[in-house]
Amino acid sequence: MKRYSLIVVLHIIGIAFLSVGVYLLVDAGLWFSALMAFLILLAIAVHLYRLQMMQVRMMRHLAESLRYDDMMLSFRSPYKNRSMEDMVDELSEAMRNFRTRVLERNEMEAWQKLIRVLTHEIMNAVTPITSLSDTLLGLTEAQVSKEEIRNGLQTISSTGKGLLSFVESYRKFTRIPTPEPSLFYVKSFIERMVELARHQYPDVRVTFHTDIAPSDLILYADENLVSQVVINLLKNAIQAIESDKNTDKEGHINIRAYCNEAEAILIEISNNGPAIPNDIAEHIFIPFFTTKEGGSGIGLSISRQIMRLSGGNLSLLPGKETTFILKFN
Repeated sequence: MKRYSLIVVLHIIGIAFLSVGVYLLVDAGLWFSALMAFLILLAIAVHLYRLQMMQVRMMRHLAESLRYDDMMLSFRSPYKNRSMEDMVDELSEAMRNFRTRVLERNEMEAWQKLIRVLTHEIMNAVTPITSLSDTLLGLTEAQVSKEEIRNGLQTISSTGKGLLSFVESYRKFTRIPTPEPSLFYVKSFIERMVELARHQYPDVRVTFHTDIAPSDLILYADENLVSQVVINLLKNAIQAIESDKNTDKEGHINIRAYCNEAEAILIEISNNGPAIPNDIAEHIFIPFFTTKEGGSGIGLSISRQIMRLSGGNLSLLPGKETTFILKFN
C-alpha cells in the first residue's frame, strides 16, 4: 500500500513539474520541446488515471462482496503492475483475516443458539411425556379408566412423533450431500422451477416474472441442490403472498438472473408480499428459527449451507420488498 501511495505522489509531482515546464517552453517559443513535454505529461496523466480506475474497480468489488455478505474475496490485478499487485495482496490478506475472525465469532454464536434451541425443544417434548407417564403409573386399576389410558397414550405418542420429526429435521440439516457441479442453462432451469411452484400452489393468485440476461446464461453448480434452494425460496414467497391480509392485491414474484462486473452469477427472487421485519430478518438463517406455525425453521438455514458448499452465498437484500439473492462466484 505504501509503494502504491509513493507512486501516486511521484506521478502528481511529475505532472506538476511538467505543467510548469510546458508553460515555460511555450513562453520561450520552443514549440517542439513544449510538444514533447506535453506528450510526456499526457502519458503520465493517463497512467495515473489507469491506476486510479484499477483501484476504483477493486473498491467496487469489495463493496459488492460486502453488500451480498460474501467474505470469499479474491482480487486480481488486470495489469502487470508491481505496486498494484502489492496492494491487492495486502487487501486480500486483510479481508481473509477479517473473514476468519467473523466466521469464528459467528460459528460460536450459532452453536450456542443451536444448543439453546435443541435443549428447549427436547425439554418441551420430554417434560409432558415424563409427567404424564408418572401420573398413569401412579394410578391404580380402580382409579383409571380405559379412556384415560387411551388419551394418555395418544398424548405420549403425538409428543414422541413431534420429537422424532424435530430430530429428523436436525439430521437433514447436518447431512447435506457434497455438491456435484455441472453446466446448465439458467433460463430453462428457472422455467422448470416456476412450473413446479405453480403445480404445488395452484390456488394462489401469483404472477411470475422472469428476466434472464443473457438468455443463454450458463451456471456451473449442482443443479439438484440449487433447485432445493430456489424451490424453498419460491415456496416461502408464495406463502408470504398467501398470508397477506390484503386479499385484493395480486401476488407478484420476480426472478432475475444476470452476471455482474466481477463475473459472478446472481439470481434474485423477490415478492410483493409482507416485508420481513428487521428484528426477524436478523435471525432467519439461524437453524430452527421460524415464525410460521408448524414450520421447522431449517429451510433457509439449509439453503444457505447449500450455497456456501457450492462456493457462493445466500443473503436477504434490505428493502420494501422481500428479495433473496443467490450469488455464485
